[in-house]
Amino acid sequence: MATATRECTDLLNRLIRGELAAVETYRQALDKMMEAPEATELQALLTEHRAAVSRLSRQVVEQGGIPATNSGAWGAWAKFIEGTAKMLGNTAALEALRQGEQHGIKEYERALEDEDVDGECRQMIRNQLLPQLRTHISILDRLIDFQ
Repeated sequence: MATATRECTDLLNRLIRGELAAVETYRQALDKMMEAPEATELQALLTEHRAAVSRLSRQVVEQGGIPATNSGAWGAWAKFIEGTAKMLGNTAALEALRQGEQHGIKEYERALEDEDVDGECRQMIRNQLLPQLRTHISILDRLIDFQ
């Protein structure tokens, strides 16, 4: 694998780990809030994060790499934050999800600045994944406001 391609797959795998952490965090929040009115919307956001994992994984495979299958260190931190938030209530859990989405936006913005990201990946991030996270923030803001 060429160096540029390896660097791109490494970056994509970092994004995959972030999305996997989001999946884990949303699952934890849903465990706590399954009966809450917000559960349907949270389930939809979880589904979108799973789809992002699939899209990013396909890109890694197309570039000859092996997609990440666990969330790594970010997932451990996200579990800690969400676990703490679960003890504090729904508003804290939603705020933890919001903070995770904000972190994801920063990661995607950094990826767009990286010259190793090829055009197809850049387009997917700019046109699909980044706008999706921004929409998630809006939804979570609304859910937090209703608490």
